[in-house]
Amino acid sequence: MTIAPSSHPAVHLRVPTDEDALSWYRVFDHPEVMEFHGGRSAEFSVYEELTARQRRHDAELGFCFWTVTDEAGEVLGFTGAQPWPHPGFGPVGAIEIGWRLGRAAWGHGYATAAARTTLERVRAAGVTEVVAMIDSRNRRSVALAERLGMHHAESYEITTGVPRTALCYRLALADAAGEQKGA
Repeated sequence: MTIAPSSHPAVHLRVPTDEDALSWYRVFDHPEVMEFHGGRSAEFSVYEELTARQRRHDAELGFCFWTVTDEAGEVLGFTGAQPWPHPGFGPVGAIEIGWRLGRAAWGHGYATAAARTTLERVRAAGVTEVVAMIDSRNRRSVALAERLGMHHAESYEITTGVPRTALCYRLALADAAGEQKGA
């Protein structure tokens, strides 16, 4: 699927392939990209497992963290949705939307375009609400969540590693009667 709103570039979303594990590993290998994701680059095996898990999510749920590419087919990162992956912490049972782009793709509107496409796809799959868990220091992601119409609903204190606060943003995709809402 391609989306090209007037103020955003065209992006393409696809189910991640085996090859995308290497692409994600390469585009995310930057200290600024990983600042709120452990602070250092992840091992290649992390992306092998992540892309495999996303293929399972797509097959079972009809959505996942999709690979984002530009018009030329260059991998920019991922965006999409998955069940919240941390049992016992955070919004257990919720569908989380998320995004991560390589540093070279920042500031061009790709994340916003891809996240809006994600909302359309998960709404079409019958999801009635999504959450975004964002490190409170990550002003760029907070701004994106707010551009999507999400509202800050809760906060969670993270005590492992460097103590920090995770903000939970929520967005209803359908009203109480199940009618779809606009994004």
